[in-house]
Amino acid sequence: MIFFLLIAIAVSTGFLWTVQEMIFKGKWTYFIYFLAAFLPFYITSLSVVYLATTSTLMVSVFQILKELIVIISLGVFIFYQRKLPEYPFRLQSTDWLMIGFLGLAFLYLVIPIGQASFVSKALYFKSMLIPGFVYFLGRNTEFSDLEIKRLFGIIFMISIGAFLVNLVENYVLNAHLQHYSGYALYNQAINDIDPTGNFGLTWTFETQAVTMRLASFFSDPLEMASSVLMGFAAGLIWFLTSRKEQNWFYILVMAVSLGSLFFSASRAAFGAFFVMIFFVALVFGLYKLIATGFLALMAFGIFVIFFASEDFYFFVLDTLTFENTSSIGHVVEWLLALDSMVANPLGIGLAMSGNLGSVSDDLRVGGENQFLIYGVQLGWMGMILYILTLASGVILSLRVFYQTQDKMVARIAFVAASVKVGLLLPLFTANAEMYTYVAWITWWMIGFSVHNYSRIRVSLREGSYV
Repeated sequence: MIFFLLIAIAVSTGFLWTVQEMIFKGKWTYFIYFLAAFLPFYITSLSVVYLATTSTLMVSVFQILKELIVIISLGVFIFYQRKLPEYPFRLQSTDWLMIGFLGLAFLYLVIPIGQASFVSKALYFKSMLIPGFVYFLGRNTEFSDLEIKRLFGIIFMISIGAFLVNLVENYVLNAHLQHYSGYALYNQAINDIDPTGNFGLTWTFETQAVTMRLASFFSDPLEMASSVLMGFAAGLIWFLTSRKEQNWFYILVMAVSLGSLFFSASRAAFGAFFVMIFFVALVFGLYKLIATGFLALMAFGIFVIFFASEDFYFFVLDTLTFENTSSIGHVVEWLLALDSMVANPLGIGLAMSGNLGSVSDDLRVGGENQFLIYGVQLGWMGMILYILTLASGVILSLRVFYQTQDKMVARIAFVAASVKVGLLLPLFTANAEMYTYVAWITWWMIGFSVHNYSRIRVSLREGSYV
């Protein structure tokens, strides 16, 4: 009950403070602070609320806060635009692609296609539309250096906090935090998911060797692994662009992010980390870092072949050859999705693939690859639009990083591009848009970057950009 009261007070206070800042001071952009601070604790908060109250109504109140804050922000933004018809819309490629993707999803909502109920399709469409709103709000955000610094401060604190909880889980409790938060009870009562695995949670919380995979206060180890990539990228760009006497803190952020990555034991996230590092090396022209990474990879291969234990050797081998249980499961899901896409190139309708709560188990086709999930539901066109939206967002963010004179804007553009590139591997192995913290915050960053790209283009065209 004490934990419930603390969470209820913290969340309510944060929500009400943000709403009053948005409504009475016109600071509609502050919704991003609430999302950045609340989303990492989202499922843990819901679990504790249900554990303390056993009330689905109370859970629903906390459940809608993340969507409600976005809707309020959108409403306040519109209200404060005194001449909305005269608002200058300078649409860039990412804008058009995002509109096309969401427009196609809306079309599949209203036309009678698929076996899912209209309610299920509407709930699924909502899960796609809200990140689109977050992108749109980022697309129109004007932030001062101090306001950007506050956002990064939240990201840094989340990374440090996650690692500290990992340490407590591993060395003090010798158990997952989810054992105490009521995670299994919440899943059973709200999501109709029975406890599985040797730890009484889900199989995601353990390795094949039946050791713990930790999640800290995130919903599961996979979400934590993807989320700490953003903490590492943020720490890295601040390390590279700050005075040396301040670097110790950013080194700490990168170190704890790596620590949480190890505690998560996620192979996809480890791969994503190296993809992100390779991308960063290309961005900065650090070709020695690429060579060092290649040598490290060779050294790892030599270690596995000649010095590693037999269990670890076969674990790596089975992973690379897709012969372990987890990898086989991914391949099966991919094949089912591809078979559906070949048979139904226009898609089979919303809420027919993926792991969202609105997707019924008996209707689900595939579900462990974000690209194929959209391909199954919206057809090849939907999947291609999603891929092009990601690619365009990364490209424009990189252009902002290279062209802007504003260091704070460059930092956001760098994190947006590097994390979206790093998340490519998790997107191949999971319904990664469900990881709302890293997904929504980086979509906001992409929108913010595209906004500044539009300003840079206008300034260059007018010859006034400095």
